[in-house]
Amino acid sequence: MLCYVRVDARQLRLPVAWWVGLILLLNLPAFILYLAYSAAKTGNWKRATVPSAYILQVALIGLLVLYPLMRMDALPKVWSIPVVPPAPPPAGPPPGARVVRSAPRQRVSLKTLLATPPSIPRTIAQIHEAPLPPEDTPESGPWVPGAIPGGPGGGVLGSMIGSIGWGTAAPAPPPRRAAVPHPKVIRVGGQVIAAKAIYQPTPDYPPLAKMARIQGMVRLQAMIGKDGTVQDLKALSGHPWLVGAAIAAVQHWRYQPTLLNGEPVEVLTEIDVTFRLAE
Repeated sequence: MLCYVRVDARQLRLPVAWWVGLILLLNLPAFILYLAYSAAKTGNWKRATVPSAYILQVALIGLLVLYPLMRMDALPKVWSIPVVPPAPPPAGPPPGARVVRSAPRQRVSLKTLLATPPSIPRTIAQIHEAPLPPEDTPESGPWVPGAIPGGPGGGVLGSMIGSIGWGTAAPAPPPRRAAVPHPKVIRVGGQVIAAKAIYQPTPDYPPLAKMARIQGMVRLQAMIGKDGTVQDLKALSGHPWLVGAAIAAVQHWRYQPTLLNGEPVEVLTEIDVTFRLAE
């Protein structure tokens, strides 16, 4: 746009610097003003047709893009109608429940009980009742004076044979002695003596800690297993550059198993590993 104005202003002998400065200040409005001024001065309005068409197209496209953004449409109101749930059906009797209806009572008057029958039957009906089933009673022999009622049969007078049933019940097992519960894990301290190390390799000094002249003690918490191996290592304190070397070394340590009542038990203890530089 500036190049077009400079070339066109020189051809029309217009002040180039003035129009260029005005276009730099106002941009598009100044360019439109220049086209209108130059067309009015020369009387040729066709020379301003193509630039004016481009400007109108850009303005129209910008208006179409910006118009929806500048206009704010309110959202339609939505009316929510509360739904009233239907009333629950009347509660009926619980499942499986039987409705017991009382039978109507019949009133018996004294006249009905003492009324004379209309006719006397010629035969008397006999009622036959079914015999009762026999009771399950153990076989028994003749009664013996001094015997226990209901005892097993087959006894001999004056003898203990036959008074005890043969193979009727197994003898009750003797009661087992309750085992004394032992604690699964014992913590070192008090009357519990720390486990004795039988294999204790020296940890390697980390090169970075040696270059930085870092020394000190690393405290670890470990579980001494029943076989004397070190388990569940966890760092409690110490320099971070020394903890890794301490854990790597203590994992290979071996201890003499701790005995409680003659049986090996697991012991929870704390292990101190000291790193010291040589003078």
